[in-house]
Amino acid sequence: MNFNELLEIARTTLNPRKISRSSYAGSVAAVILTDKGSVYKGVCIDTPSSMGFCAEHSAIAAMITGRETRIVKIVSVYKDGNIVPPCGRCRELINQINDENYKCEVLLENKIVTISDLLPEMWN
Repeated sequence: MNFNELLEIARTTLNPRKISRSSYAGSVAAVILTDKGSVYKGVCIDTPSSMGFCAEHSAIAAMITGRETRIVKIVSVYKDGNIVPPCGRCRELINQINDENYKCEVLLENKIVTISDLLPEMWN
């Protein structure tokens, strides 16, 4: 599966909405392609007091539930459909759940990079 297909899945996964008096969901969507060819999706949940989580975390949790850990490609989009890179916390999580994930390709707005490119001075 190529990045254009993953990007389309991410854009159709978006579903920004208010879910409670103070919380929102679905303003960022992430799509993961694994080494086994599986596709996992997730959306963010934004809450007060930092209780929510990123779309990448949501997609990773679905992947772990599916008994997989190796990410080959990942793309994330904001509610306006524009591509957004994973935040630092997400980059670390991607890197830590499988020793080969530093090779994971990340689609940015105008290029493809790896998690290793985004974490040039890894601590481990």
